[in-house]
Amino acid sequence: MDEKLMKEVLSEPRNEKAEIQALQDTIYVIGGKWKLPIINSICNGNRRFREIERSIPGITTRMLSRELKDMEANKLLKRTVQPTSPVIVEYSPTDYCHSFANIILHMIKWGKEHREKITRKEII
Repeated sequence: MDEKLMKEVLSEPRNEKAEIQALQDTIYVIGGKWKLPIINSICNGNRRFREIERSIPGITTRMLSRELKDMEANKLLKRTVQPTSPVIVEYSPTDYCHSFANIILHMIKWGKEHREKITRKEII
């Protein structure tokens, strides 16, 4: 555990209510089945709606539309409309979105390690 980070984030004495509220706020903004895959897709260069949709197996058009609107409202994504014919709409991550890039990397790392751990055949 990172002692410096713990001292920076956790109050002394500990305020469990504030910690739980912060966790709930985080889960509300980036939680759910689709938000992190959408962010990952956009950060990998998929900027248009159909590109994002094709890059995420199983997501419906309606769900992607809803999640993009929610993420824009939470200032994670910027929606840009180019006045061309036909109109081109692109999504890009904001600096605010990039502020939790390390968290996502740690989650990917943990997820890979977890999958390896649970699929490994251990001799008892």
